[in-house]
Amino acid sequence: MQEYFVYIMTNNSKTLYTGVTNNITRRVYEHRNKLGSNFTKKYKITKLIYFETVTDVNVAIEREKQIKGWVRQKKIELIESDNPNWTDLSADWYD
Repeated sequence: MQEYFVYIMTNNSKTLYTGVTNNITRRVYEHRNKLGSNFTKKYKITKLIYFETVTDVNVAIEREKQIKGWVRQKKIELIESDNPNWTDLSADWYD
């Protein structure tokens, strides 16, 4: 069964980036190595702070759109409901 990930990444200034992917480890690697979007390159978005897993690509895309449409405070509340210290969830993925 295919998995899709809706994720939020950040930088040292707590700029938020929301995306969707079918391979979270590859996508985070791309962000960390500046292979992602121009936005993530410009703002050095390298820390994974939140993600959800779903099995339907359409659900993942709709969830990404929903989160992107939220005000910043609601996104922060979502992040902090699972990750109150904004710990990089991918910190040890590439050791």
